[in-house]
Amino acid sequence: MAPTLTFTGFVWKNLQRRRLRTFLTLCGIGMAVGAFVGLVGFSRAFEQQWMRIYSSSGIDITVIRGTFVNTSLNESAAAKIRSMPEVAEAAPMIFNVMDLTPDVTALVYGWKADSFEFSSLQILSGKRFSDGDSEVMLGDLLAQDLKKKPGDTLEIQGTPFTVSGIYHGASSLEADALIMPLDQLQQLTSLQGKASTIHVRLRPAPRGESWDQYMKHTEAEIDAAAPGLRAVPAAERASDNQIVKMAHASAWGTSALAIIIGILGIANTMVMSVFERTKEIGVLRAIGWKRWQVLVLIQLEAAMLGLCGGVLGIIVGWCALRVLSALPQTASLISPSLRWPLLVEAMGIAVLAGLIAGALPAWRAGRLSPMEALRHD
Repeated sequence: MAPTLTFTGFVWKNLQRRRLRTFLTLCGIGMAVGAFVGLVGFSRAFEQQWMRIYSSSGIDITVIRGTFVNTSLNESAAAKIRSMPEVAEAAPMIFNVMDLTPDVTALVYGWKADSFEFSSLQILSGKRFSDGDSEVMLGDLLAQDLKKKPGDTLEIQGTPFTVSGIYHGASSLEADALIMPLDQLQQLTSLQGKASTIHVRLRPAPRGESWDQYMKHTEAEIDAAAPGLRAVPAAERASDNQIVKMAHASAWGTSALAIIIGILGIANTMVMSVFERTKEIGVLRAIGWKRWQVLVLIQLEAAMLGLCGGVLGIIVGWCALRVLSALPQTASLISPSLRWPLLVEAMGIAVLAGLIAGALPAWRAGRLSPMEALRHD
């Protein structure tokens, strides 16, 4: 019998020998990979929603505070940046997370009434607010949750605001958010004259200069013109802001813990399998099997457990995303579709988990001498 066929036959035979144990092990690694697919898929979808805000609004650069000690910057810096020849628009803004009702928490944006970012919004009813007025605009998804329409009153942190309009945004992070005049949000957050960031739209690059070069030298000029501030490409900012970082860290941290538990489950199964088959391994060694062949056999079994668990985990993760995409609270953020990079990562992690879990049992099985194994009861 060919060695490859022998390995394959032994792998399937041994995995089917203790079907309940194999099934429970597959469930363990499957749930771990499912957690990875669901949580990391969610965090990446969240990042894509941020990027959609920047791309739909035509934001090329975001200007933020250069240090982490004080994250707010002076609103007046927008005028200096706007005066630069490369800059078409520069809009200061604030974003925050606020409780609007005991049951509804939403992103709140503070924009000036003439901000170029309004060009990405479709006003469904009502009108745009005016600077200085106690008015807000609601995304269509948030308006449904709050059951509000233009003319209604919404109290935010004890201050009444009139709903001036309902809009639809290109991103769910806008459609499920609230926009108010920048000066009103500055008062609510005690940040008079301050902004969280300045969004910049550039003019077209001069002929003969690539867009990347144009972006880099404009970023350098903004840094020089506004000491203490830092110009960051919008694409980089979408993945680098604190909310997205927290989502990624939570997803990877929880997934890592689940995968470690899955690895321990496979390791336990393989240790028990080697112990129960000690005499069988002795027979294989006695008829001529090499140490490396025994080691490969055990590692193949562990890898097969990881592979099958990975397939199960992808199904579990996809089902979890389907459920989340159907819930009103998360429907706007979640897409039930899975991207190929995530699937490849999930399968790679599952197989690697199997190989890691099987390493010690395989090493112990390979070290068994034929005589010692045959005497095992």
